[in-house]
Amino acid sequence: MSDSVIGKLISDINEADWKVTGSEDEEGGQVQIIGWLYQYYNSELKDEAFADLKKKNKKISKERIPAATQLFTPDWIVRYMVENSLGRLWLEGHPNEELKKNWKYYLDEAEQEPEVEAQLKEIRKEYAALRPEDLSTADLAMGSGHILVYAFDVLMQIYRSEGYRDRDAVKSILENNLYGLDIDDRAAQLAYFAIMMKAREYDRRIFDRGIQPNVFAIQESNGISEDAAQYFANGDKELKADVEKLISGMKDAKEYGSIITASKLDYSRIDIRLEELKNDYNLYAKEARDRIQPLVGPAKILSSSVWVCCMNPPYMGSDNMSLSLKKFVQSQDSTVFYDLYAVFFKRGKRLLYKNGLQSIITQNSFLYALCFEEFRTFLLNNESPINMVHLGPGAFDNISGEVVQTVAAVYRKEFSNYRSTFIRLIDNANKKEAFLSAKPYRLNWNSFSSLPHHVFSYTADNTDLELFNRNKTIGDYFDSKAGIVTGKDSYFLKFWFEVSFLDINLKPKDIHNKYVLFSKGGSFSKWSGNKDYVIRLEDLWTDTLTNNSVRRGDRNAYFKPCIGWSYMGGGNKKNFSYLENCVCGTGTPTILSDTENLMYVLALLNTHISEHFINLINPTLNTYIGDICSIPLIIDNDKKAEISRLAKQCIDFSEQLQSSSELNPLFKNFYLCDNKNCLSVKDALNNEISIRNKILEQISHNEAEIQRLFKSIYKISSNGEGSLSKEFRGISKSDLVKDFISYFVGCSLGRFKYKKPGISTEFEFDKDSSIDQDNIIPIGEDEYFDDDLTALFIKWLKSSFSEETLEDNLQFIADALGGKGTPRVVIRKYFLNDFFKDHCKTYKKHPIYWLFDSGKKNGFKCLIYMHRYQPDTIARIRTDYVHEQQERYRSQIKHINDSIDDTPKSEQVKMRKQLKDLTGKLDEVTKYEEKVHHLADQMIKIDLDDGVKHNYALFQDVLAKIK
Repeated sequence: MSDSVIGKLISDINEADWKVTGSEDEEGGQVQIIGWLYQYYNSELKDEAFADLKKKNKKISKERIPAATQLFTPDWIVRYMVENSLGRLWLEGHPNEELKKNWKYYLDEAEQEPEVEAQLKEIRKEYAALRPEDLSTADLAMGSGHILVYAFDVLMQIYRSEGYRDRDAVKSILENNLYGLDIDDRAAQLAYFAIMMKAREYDRRIFDRGIQPNVFAIQESNGISEDAAQYFANGDKELKADVEKLISGMKDAKEYGSIITASKLDYSRIDIRLEELKNDYNLYAKEARDRIQPLVGPAKILSSSVWVCCMNPPYMGSDNMSLSLKKFVQSQDSTVFYDLYAVFFKRGKRLLYKNGLQSIITQNSFLYALCFEEFRTFLLNNESPINMVHLGPGAFDNISGEVVQTVAAVYRKEFSNYRSTFIRLIDNANKKEAFLSAKPYRLNWNSFSSLPHHVFSYTADNTDLELFNRNKTIGDYFDSKAGIVTGKDSYFLKFWFEVSFLDINLKPKDIHNKYVLFSKGGSFSKWSGNKDYVIRLEDLWTDTLTNNSVRRGDRNAYFKPCIGWSYMGGGNKKNFSYLENCVCGTGTPTILSDTENLMYVLALLNTHISEHFINLINPTLNTYIGDICSIPLIIDNDKKAEISRLAKQCIDFSEQLQSSSELNPLFKNFYLCDNKNCLSVKDALNNEISIRNKILEQISHNEAEIQRLFKSIYKISSNGEGSLSKEFRGISKSDLVKDFISYFVGCSLGRFKYKKPGISTEFEFDKDSSIDQDNIIPIGEDEYFDDDLTALFIKWLKSSFSEETLEDNLQFIADALGGKGTPRVVIRKYFLNDFFKDHCKTYKKHPIYWLFDSGKKNGFKCLIYMHRYQPDTIARIRTDYVHEQQERYRSQIKHINDSIDDTPKSEQVKMRKQLKDLTGKLDEVTKYEEKVHHLADQMIKIDLDDGVKHNYALFQDVLAKIK
């Protein structure tokens, strides 16, 4: 949007009834429309910037910074920020209840200690000496001017309260009070437009008076020639020094924006020279006018001081910054390196007079994140928030979910023992209404100094603070260990079920093992940890490995008993597990101790009391090892033995539950398959559920008792009560039946031994006559083969339960699966259409039973077990099954063709439909046979160490797609 366009807009509406902001109920009027339009203009470029960042790791360039960081601040938050900074500064020096009534979001100051009140009294004397024209207010990232426009309204109220005429007040506000900067030219033009429209509400002839607001698009000095600078100086050495400093200071300013430091210069002399060059048509004069003049306005603002700085700065983590921006930020201040908003915070502070106020909305990461500890220390030593509104997620209408979580606050210089006001809105959907009725927290700002890493946990009460101050922490008793980084997970890590079970040492003593269990984070079950992966540990320690990104961790900590959890996700509701005989990655932080405190601390961590402390220390999605080590630990020797006993029982109970899951490397068996007294699947399944529920009840009982004991030790009332266990709770009949069917398939293909515990190994495959001998089980729409999967399942049910209960069992299973038709039809359809999908889901898209599939017409399908694959397996599939299937289709087609003419016409329609279906299947299988033939001739070998994805891809032309 050019200056001419702005001028045309102003001209067109000069006589119109235009309002830039409306009443409170109107939520900001046309200024919001301007902001939304600007955001809409940038939306496509913003999407491109983040797509490049995510897919290509392409850092955000200076051309895309405005689009990537621009967020329109909701009107009520703007009002809160302005009323509690600009409005507060005036009221503290000029008390006025009538003014205060207009400011709906104004928060009264907390009651202060006498010594603090005495200091505030001196500051208020300084405020009392200020006149309305002294209330300089700056927005260093103004966007489309929303904050400045509402500041205009507040200033007009102040001017009117002091008896100024509106026309005089408007002139003074534009000349003396409002200052705005942005790196985006279009944003600056929209801000100019919005402010002038606001001025026109109070003075309809403002455009005729030639008054310009102090809002500018920051320009950079890159490329200004030395000759132009020399011409500008005109032989004046002092002017030359000033203009060189101006040019030097504004270098790359389009990327750095308001965080640059502008020198204090004699700008009046620069202005005089620019006036002299107005009618100078020399080439260098034109360059000076076009390039130097746009630098002056922003530089004047950045080199001056103001009483109020109010802004919503850009949010950009250091990982997303371009190399030049990152270096610039690092050179400024190490305490603010991790996000651009922190850089703007300090820049705003430098712009303020000593007792000025800064109101700023930022992401809430600085409250708790470990990387911001140095920044928090700076704040504790230099700033005091008068009030803070923790908005959390959902504060911005156009940003959903947890993407942007924010805090709005008003800061003044630090006072010892200052009592701040905090409003918590993170769980409220309607944050505006919640703000108006919220009960504030009042807390001494210096209290945070006693909390771990100086986290700004404003919900902490005196009991919490005393617990942190008077007790040792978990970190004083436990060692924390960094996890392994392999540098190449695709080689070193596999799901345990991918590799040969013989190669996994479940109780290793040293690194000399091909595979050991590995905890990678992710989903954890409580008390006993999920160890879904294995790692090629011996290879990790070979001398030939030169990858610099490898981190092997502490070798002495391998396999030892420890406590682990998944650091990602879950927030304060973590599941802590006992881990042993494994090693861990960075996704599973661990703490370990040689003392008997291990069970005691595990029990503590699995209570609501630990949730309470984690919520104080770091109430974000991720929980780091430092958070856990910072929890205060009270060891009650009288109760320790009982608590440890209960924790050990919980571990045993949890392992019992997990041993009935085939995804557990210590899988034993289904309880329902162990029960010899059950003659029906229904009774066996109910028995299974009963056993699991009894175990869960025992865990719940223990957890409730542990909770009670720790509450008496810590003498705090946590938010939650009762058991925290949720594993297996509420498992559906359908899911349990599908687990039962998966177990049957595993028994048929040789992975499991029916009614015998454990996983079968390669040495046992040839010795077990109960499994399918050729490792090929066809799945058809009809029972074309003796070893058809549905037929095998029916036979298995007969032998496992009884022939008398077969029909009832089939009906029960079919009801659990759902679908239309007889029980046999439903079960057959499940094997044909859904079993492999469920298998892929259960095995996390790493199927160990492979589905050979000819296509959508279901012409041919069969299952094999990857661990029993042989180079001639595909050849046997082709000759023994595919060819046989083709012959059956040809025979059926011939039979229909031979008999259709002699069949009653009423049956011919059905036969033609069947003929079309069979012909389609035959065509599909014929084409499929060519693909199978091509692979069969190659006699491909596979190596289980390569994992499922690599090996599956070798046969992808003949296998079903993994979904």
